Order: sequence, then C-alpha cells, then structure tokens
Amino acid sequence: MDARPVSRLPITTTTSEWEYSSRQWGGYCTKRPGNEGSAQKSIRDFSCSMTTTCGRSGTRRSCVSLRTARTHSPMSYVEGHDAHRFAAAAGTKPLKGLRVIDAGNMVAAPFATVLLSDFGAEVIKIEHPEYGDGQRRLEPIKDGIPLWWKNISRNKRCITLDLGRPEGAEVFRDLTKQADVVVENYRPGTFERWGLSWESLHELNKQLVMLRISGFGQTGPYRTRPAFGRVAEAMSGLSHLIGDPDGVPMSPGYPLGDLIAGVFGAFSVMVALRHRDIGGGPGQMIDLALYEAVFRLLDFDPIEYDQLQNIHTRTGNRVAYAAPSSTFRTNDGKYVTLAATTQRIWERLCRAIEREDLLDDPRFVDNPRRVLHSEEINGVVERWIGARTRDEVTTRLDSCEVPHSAIYDISDAFRDAQYLAREAMVRVTDPDLGEAVVQNVVPKFSTTPGAIEHLGASMGAHNEEIYGGLLKYPREKIRRLKEEGVI
Repeated sequence: MDARPVSRLPITTTTSEWEYSSRQWGGYCTKRPGNEGSAQKSIRDFSCSMTTTCGRSGTRRSCVSLRTARTHSPMSYVEGHDAHRFAAAAGTKPLKGLRVIDAGNMVAAPFATVLLSDFGAEVIKIEHPEYGDGQRRLEPIKDGIPLWWKNISRNKRCITLDLGRPEGAEVFRDLTKQADVVVENYRPGTFERWGLSWESLHELNKQLVMLRISGFGQTGPYRTRPAFGRVAEAMSGLSHLIGDPDGVPMSPGYPLGDLIAGVFGAFSVMVALRHRDIGGGPGQMIDLALYEAVFRLLDFDPIEYDQLQNIHTRTGNRVAYAAPSSTFRTNDGKYVTLAATTQRIWERLCRAIEREDLLDDPRFVDNPRRVLHSEEINGVVERWIGARTRDEVTTRLDSCEVPHSAIYDISDAFRDAQYLAREAMVRVTDPDLGEAVVQNVVPKFSTTPGAIEHLGASMGAHNEEIYGGLLKYPREKIRRLKEEGVI
C-alpha cells in the first residue's frame, strides 16, 4: 500500500495539470479559481479527499485525491454547470440540500453542526457582530488565529447577527423560513426572551427541526443553571469513575461532555429529519441535556445499581469487569494498555508472555476469578512488560493477536502507519494559516463520502452571500443593519 503521510502529499507543477474527475478514485480535483496555470511547488492550493477500493480489481487507491480550496460556498459550488462534474466525480454528498442554521456557541452545538457539514449540509454559522463565538477565544491560538475554531467551524458559512435585538431576531426569522434545521445551545429561556421560542419558529416553518442543547434540558429544577462539558461529566457520574481508587474524581481534561452531546445532537437531527421526510410527519423540537448524553454512555450503571445495589468507583487504569487490565510502563519509559476481556484473549496473552502455566492456575481459570485476583495477575503482566521496550512488547502482542495499544500522543499519530494508510488526517489550504492538518471526515462512506471544503472563516465572511443572496435583502437594508450593529 502506498500510504501518503500528510507531510508527503503529492506536489503539483501547475494547478491545471490536476484537473480530472474519477469515479474509480471517488475523489476529484479542479483548478483553483483565479490561479490557472501558475507554478506551484507545494500543496497549498489543495485540500484532500478520500481513498477507496477499486471495485474491479480490489486494489486500494491511496492517491490522496486532491481538491482545490474554494472561497465560495460548498452549496453554490455544486449548483449549475459544476453540479454534473461534482456528481460524476465523487457522488453527491448525502446531506447536500440540507440547510442548517447554527446559532450555537462554544463546543456542543457547533460540533453537532460540523458533523453535518462534513457530509454536505449547508451550515450557516451565526456569531455576535461584536465579540463573535466564544470558541474564537479558546486556546490554542497562533498569531491571533484560533486553531480549534478553524476545525470546529470548517465547511460553515459565517455570518454576524445580534439575536438579542428586535431587528436581529427578525432577520433570524427570515433565515428560519428557509431552513431545515436550527441548532442552539443557550440557557433555556434565552431564545424565548429574544422572541424566538420554538412555538413561534415552528409557526413560521412547520417543517423545521430545532435542536436545543443545554446543560440540564429545557425542563426540571436545574434548567436555568449554566453548564459546560465538565459539569455534565460530573453530574452524569463519569468523573466518579475516572482516577485512582484512593484519589480524587477526575475529568478527562478535554470537553468530552460537550462533544458527546454534539454527536447525540447530530444523530437526533437525522432521526427527526427521517420522521419528517420519510414518515410524513412535521418538524419537531429536540431537547438534549449535556448530562443526559454522557449518562447514556454509562450503559450498565443504572441497571446494575437497581438490581445489585452496586456503586462503581474509581479503578485507576483497570476495568472492573475483566482482568488482567491496565496501562503498563515499558522499560524505555513508554506505556502500553491491554485488557483480557474474553477467555480466548486471556489464552493468547499467556502465550505471548510465555506463561501458559497460568492457564491451569485455579486463581485465573476464568474471568470472575481473575477479577478477584486482579492484583496478582496484573503484577505478572506488569513485570513482563516492564522488562521490555514498547516496540518489543507491541511486536510480541501483535504476533499473538492480543488486543493492545501503545499510549499515543499526537506526534505518534502523525507517524503511525494506520493513520497514514487510512488518511485519518488531511492537509487543507487556508487563507490565514497557509495550510493546516486536521482530522479527516469520519466515518468513510463508500459511495457518498464527505469532504472538507475549507476551514473556519473570518467573522461575517459570508454576510453578503447570505443577506444579499439567500435572503435577497437590498443593499440599502444590509448597509443599515451593519451601521446599526445588527449584523
């Protein structure tokens, strides 16, 4: 397999040489507007598509199909003359034609909408005209450019609008009339205070789906409390499970709760659209609480407590339901994690560490007894791994088909053969950064893959396009709204 690391993507001589379309590769390349024939010695003008398997030969194509970055919108690009080339080259994106208004802030709602935008939804991102989305002020920031914003706002069309002003709310209503989906994650009551309740928006557009993400949901005694992912991780019980047995409860150090809610949000939008478009039902409002999204992932916790009165607590790097399991240090200062969750894996592990005598040890004959004696069996594995380098350990475990992984940091991912072979990261051109590496679209579709058209845009970058084009506001009205600070 010809794996192409992001640092070794194909170099082009001229952009015109790359113009082609290919059903077989499932990708396409086009000339960059306004740059025809210019000499290029790097991949700055291109962003990456996907790899597929050739249906006729079974040969995997790792060409890293290149796509030019475009300054105009994904939706307008596939209209008219270019639509035929787009459809022939890569297949229409599955969410093409879906219009989403992203009125969210920070992480949860924007992550839900970026998942939709990756597969072709037209996402119109609303920011306050003065201070923008709070995501723009989160680290990491390079030379004033918010890097997280660049990724979580990719493929979106960015406009500015003050929803808290009557004129801004009226503009929002005009947008809602032409939308399939509205997404927001303000505290309950905020949209109502702005005159933008679900009932009023639904009256304007009976087909509208509205996703409302909040810390504790739209109902209940905690509904008006502010919350972020860390709060949801705590209240859901997730933080109670993370950390050492004699240590304090911990959070992941990353807003996992917000991101989990974003995934549930994107999923719920598609369920509601399915009901609307296939079931013939109307649009509806989706009430998603951060803590409930995280709580849903703790699948066995409620039923175990109800039936057995067990309360799980922290087990460090071990899992409570299988042994041996932990993260083990190698003699070169690296770490490897594994868990023998089935009897067959346990047998393979014994062969890998050359301790098949353990298979006859009554303490370890099955998983329940191994869990009772987890200290002893983890100690055996710890000593074996601790006497070897990470590469020696992973090579031996691989040879015996024992599920495991080295603990990666991001630099490991950039070098790893599996990441590179599957193009888990792609290099995208950007007017602010030149080019940047981000995660590819997940998951990979065989016929209608998603794509990254561009990274997060500047505030109000698409104001003229949306207000003058989509809403067809006269120039005088746009000028007045801007002068008054509404947009």
